Amino acid sequence: MAVKDPPHSSYCTTPQSEKLQQDGSPPAAANNSNNSLMVAPPAVMTPKLPEKSTKKQPGGWRAMPYVLGNETCERLATFGLFANFMVYLTKEYHMEQAKAAQLLNVWSGFTNFLPLIGAFVCDAYVGRFKTIAFSVFAELLGMVTITLTAWLPHLRPPKCDAVSPSSTSAACAGPTSSQLGVLLAGLCLLSVGAGGIRPCSIPFGVDQFDGRTEAGVKGINSFFNWYYTTFTVVILLALTVIVYIQDSISWALGFGIPTAFMFGSIFLFFMGTRIYVHVMPEGSVFSGIVHVCSAAYKKRNLKLPDAAADGARFYDPPAKDFVINKLPLTSQFSFLNKAAIIEQEHVELNQQGQPSDPWSLVSIQEVEEVKCLLKIIPVWSAGIISLTAISQQGTFTVSQAQIMDRHLGPKFQIPPGSMFVISLLVIGAWLPFYDRVFVPAMTRVTKIEGGITLLQRVGIGMVFSVLSMVAAGMVERDRRGFVHAHPEAPRMSVMWLAPQLALMGMCEAFNFLGQIEFYNKEFPEHMRSIANALFSVSFATASYFSSVLIAVVRKATGGGGGGRRRADWLANDLNEGRLDLFYFLLAGMGFVNCFYFLYCASGYRYKTKMKIGEVAVDDGKLAEIDDVEMNSVKVAS
Repeated sequence: MAVKDPPHSSYCTTPQSEKLQQDGSPPAAANNSNNSLMVAPPAVMTPKLPEKSTKKQPGGWRAMPYVLGNETCERLATFGLFANFMVYLTKEYHMEQAKAAQLLNVWSGFTNFLPLIGAFVCDAYVGRFKTIAFSVFAELLGMVTITLTAWLPHLRPPKCDAVSPSSTSAACAGPTSSQLGVLLAGLCLLSVGAGGIRPCSIPFGVDQFDGRTEAGVKGINSFFNWYYTTFTVVILLALTVIVYIQDSISWALGFGIPTAFMFGSIFLFFMGTRIYVHVMPEGSVFSGIVHVCSAAYKKRNLKLPDAAADGARFYDPPAKDFVINKLPLTSQFSFLNKAAIIEQEHVELNQQGQPSDPWSLVSIQEVEEVKCLLKIIPVWSAGIISLTAISQQGTFTVSQAQIMDRHLGPKFQIPPGSMFVISLLVIGAWLPFYDRVFVPAMTRVTKIEGGITLLQRVGIGMVFSVLSMVAAGMVERDRRGFVHAHPEAPRMSVMWLAPQLALMGMCEAFNFLGQIEFYNKEFPEHMRSIANALFSVSFATASYFSSVLIAVVRKATGGGGGGRRRADWLANDLNEGRLDLFYFLLAGMGFVNCFYFLYCASGYRYKTKMKIGEVAVDDGKLAEIDDVEMNSVKVAS
C-alpha cells in the first residue's frame, strides 16, 4: 500500500459530484441527504499511526506517584485554603456578606479565566512541564501571602474588641488599603498559579502513557479513575479536617497546613523530572482559528465545489502527528468550507504539498476544528446560569450556616464550610449507581451508548439546579419567618440546608461531569486544552455574572421612596434581608434558561470523526480505505 505521492494533487479531495462525472458510478454512502456536502477519499493516502512528539519513551506508571502526588497536595492546598474563606473575610476582615461574596466571585472569575491564557502559552510556546513548574511557585507565593495575613496581626484589621469593647460587628473597623492590597496580591498570585496548573495537569498525566498501545489506553483510563478518586478524597479532607482547624483552632494553622502541602507538591513534582515525558508544544490553536477565518473571508465570493466550475478541490493532507481522529467535511457552517478550496493548485501549494500562504488556504481538518468550537459556544453559554446558582454554595449558603444551629451533640459544632460535604456524599453515592444501574437500564431502553446523550445529561443537571434554588428559597423563607415569629426560640438546625445541597450535588453529578465529557469528546485532540479551559471560562463568566447580579439586586432592592429606606434582599443581616427572594430569582432565571438550552441542544449535531486510515461521510458512517484507488471504498455499518 506504500505508494509515492505525486506532487500537489495527493492532498486534494474531489467533491462527490465531480467524482460521479469521472467514473460514472455512485459514491460510497450515496444515501446521504441531499443537503449534505459529501467528500470522497483522497486519491492517495498511506495510513500511519501518529507519533508522539516526545524526547523519550512514555514514563507510564513510574511517573504516576509524582504526578498524582503533586496533584493531591496541590488540590488539598487550594481547597483547604478557600473552603472556608467566606467566613475568614466576614470574621477577620469584617466585610459585609454581599461585599465578601462579590470579592470571591470576582476572584473566582479571574482564577477560572486565566486557564484559557495558560492553555495558549502552554500549547504555543513552553509546553506543559514548564508551565506547571512556573505555576506551582506562583501558587506557593500566593498561599504564603494569605497565610501571613492570618499570622501577622498588622496585615489584617484589628479585632472588634480592640476598637470598642461594646461595639457590634457592624461597627468593626474594615481593612485599610494596604491590608486589602496584601490580601489581593495573594489572591492574584493564586490565580496565576491556577491559570497554569488547571489546563495542564490532566493532559500532562495523559502524556505519560502511549495512547497508541492497548496498555497505554488502559493506563490512561486508570489515571482518570485515580485522578478523580484522589480529587474527591482531597475535597473531603479540605471540607472537614482543614475547615475544622480554621474554624475551631487557628486561622494561621488552618492556612499554614495547606501551604505546607503546597510545598510538598512542588517537591514531589520535581522529583520525577527525569522520568516524565516532555511533549513539545505543537503551536497555538488560536492561530489556526484566525487562519480559517482569514481564508474563508478571502474566498467568500467563491461557490462551494458541489456547484462550482470544473477544477475545484479541497485541501486535505494526511493528519498531523498529534491527530488520532480526522474530521470529515460537513455542510454545517458551509461558508467556512471555502477556506479549504484550492483554486490554483500550483500557486496555492508549494513543492511539499503545503499551503504557500496559510492565511489563504487551510485544510479540511482545520476548518472542522473551528466548526467544533462554533457549534459548542451556544451550548456552553446555556450552562452559565446553572453555574451561577452553584456558585452561591460558597457564599450565601455559608452565611446561612453561620447563623443556624450547627451542633451535632452537646459539644461538636459543624464548621459552616463543611456543609458542602453533603453534596460530595450525594455525588459519591450516585455515581456508582449511575454507572452500574442507571446506564445499563437506560441503554436497554434507548439503545444509546451511555443510556442518554451527553446533552441530555447536562440538561438534567440544569433541572436539578433549578430545584436546588427553589428548595434554598423555601428553607430560607421558613428560617427567616421562624426567627421573626420566635425570636427567643433556639435557632433552626443547619441540617435544613441538606435538601438544597443534596439537589446541588445531583446537579454537579449530571451537569459538571456531563459538560467535561461533552467538551473532551466533541473537541478534536488538537483542541483538548481549549476544552479543559472552556469549562473554567464558563465558571469565570458565571462568577462575574453573579457579582454583577448581586450589585444590581442590592441597588434595585435597597432603596425606598419618600425618604424611607428598606433593607435590601442581600442585607448584611440575613434576618432583615430577603435572601429567599434572591434564590427564587435564580430559580426563575434557571427555568427560563432550560428552554434556551433545549433550543441550543435540539440543533446540535454531534461530531463525526474517523481514525487515521479511514474516511467518512457526513451521515456519520465510516468508510475504510482498502486500496489506494478512489473507488475502492466500503462503508462500515
